[in-house]
Parts: sequence; C-alpha cells; structure tokens
Amino acid sequence: MASSVGGTRPNFSTKSLSMNEPVVSADWLHANLGEPDLKVVDASWYMPDEQRNPIKEYQVAHIPGALFFDIDGIADRTTNLPHMLPSEEAFAAAASALGIENKDGIVVYDGKGIFSAARVWWMFQVFGHEKVWVLDGGLPRWRASGYDVESSASSDAILKVSAASEAIEKVYQGQTVGPITFHAKFQPRLVWTFEQVKQNIEDKTHQHIDARSKARFDGTAPEPRKEIKSGHVPGSKCIPFPQMLDASQTLLPADELKKWFDKEGISLESPVLLSCGTGVTACVLALGLHRLGKLDVAVYDGSWTEWATRCCYFC
Repeated sequence: MASSVGGTRPNFSTKSLSMNEPVVSADWLHANLGEPDLKVVDASWYMPDEQRNPIKEYQVAHIPGALFFDIDGIADRTTNLPHMLPSEEAFAAAASALGIENKDGIVVYDGKGIFSAARVWWMFQVFGHEKVWVLDGGLPRWRASGYDVESSASSDAILKVSAASEAIEKVYQGQTVGPITFHAKFQPRLVWTFEQVKQNIEDKTHQHIDARSKARFDGTAPEPRKEIKSGHVPGSKCIPFPQMLDASQTLLPADELKKWFDKEGISLESPVLLSCGTGVTACVLALGLHRLGKLDVAVYDGSWTEWATRCCYFC
C-alpha cells in the first residue's frame, strides 16, 4: 500500500471529502491507494483528430490498480451519436462488470489532466452515485508528483474492459447479465434532450453555456467531425472548457472560476444547461460549477453534434 508524503497515513473515508469539492489531489490519492473501498478509474478519451489510442496508453502506463473505463464502449447502442449515455440497466451492468460496487468511492483520471475524466465523473452522478471525484491534474500531475505507474495491465483488467462492453451489448439485446454489484438510479434532472434544448430557446428557463472554443462557437473554425457544421444553439453563451483550468491542467480556485462565469453574465442563482461537441468537455464546466457549490447543472448529452445534425431538418 502506498504511504503519504509525510510518512503518516490518514484513515480512508470518503465521508471526509466534501461532495461540493469535486477533485482530489495526487497526494490524497497516493495516501489512500489500495484501500478496498476505493476504485481508481482511467477514463482517458481523445478527440478523433488526435489519433491517440486510450486503451493502448492505459496498457503502457496507468496508476497502479486502475480500471479502464471505455467512454465509447459504455454507451447507448441505439443511436449513431458518439458515446451517448447508456440506459440505467446497461450502465449498472457495465459498472458491475468492472467490479465497481455502490459502497465504493471512485477517483477518475485521464491522460491530459482534466478532460474526459469529468465526463465519467458526471456519468456516475447521473446514475445516482455521488461518491466520485476527479484526480486534479490527472495522470500528468500524478507522474509529476513522483508517483509510480504500472507499465503493464493485468489480464484481469483487460478482461474487465471487454466484459463491460459485452454486458452493455447483452442488455441492449434483451439478454440476462449478472451478477449486478452496482445499482444505478437515473437522475433525469442532470441530462437534457434535443427537445428540451429546443424548447429552452423559447422559454429561457436555463442559461445555456457551450464549452467549445470560441471559433467553433462563432462558426469561424471547423468542427473536428467533418460532416458537422460549426456554430451554436441560439441564445447560448461560450465559456471554453480550458478556462476552468490552470497551466498545469488543475481546476482553478473558486474565486477565479467565478470570474469566468461573471464575465459571461452567468448567474449562479439561476438554472444552468451545458453543452459542447459530444457531451465530454461540457462536464469540465460542470466540475467547475460544482466547486462553486452549484450542483443542479444539466448537460445536453447529444450536444452540438446532435443539434447541428437534427436542425438541418427540424429547426
């Protein structure tokens, strides 16, 4: 078991972590690594044009004992949209196949710092599991802190990745899966659909924030997916997700985060809806809002990819 930097080991308890504080430090994780009720999850995912393979990178280097969560694999099988949320039953089956239980605290990280890990953090929240945090600064901060990585994945860890994907397939095919160790409870207030976003243009009940770059938002730069035009949902505002992070890819302090929302005229007293390209980096904004104590934040799961595609025909 790993020990903390100072030589003393705090008692592990997720109860000691604030639900309003969505990240943990590399030092905290190192001090608690190996505790039986703590699962570490590598949720690395990269944009298509980066041409990086997250599962291969996981096999080369990951935090000791970490599981791999395949964002593209643990997804809805009934749509052509990328990595949409699976059903409640499918998510429960996949999490169970990974060996995750409801009693577990979960720390999620990725290979960039804070990028795709926020998506998986949000997914667990959507399915009713609040004992989940993001590793601040991700794998780069872990390595910069001098902590070891495993350079090969166990056969069991790789089998669990396949088992999670197979469990999803079985659920969508109506087959029985089991045993179920993680029981999901879908939180619909955290997820918005195309129809809700479209209605919000008229009703304006929620402040809509887009996490993509300003150029993509303005329609002056192309989308990474060539078949999708750039632009934005009418009435939405733009706060690019990197503005939530400092140069080392760790989450900014609360006062600095608030400045970005204030700059765009976003009131923390009013409801917020988030979107991005495919529902990944919008969750980085959700992470920042959680640090500010705003927990009732919805994400448009289909995001711009769905909006730009469907509005060609329906808007």
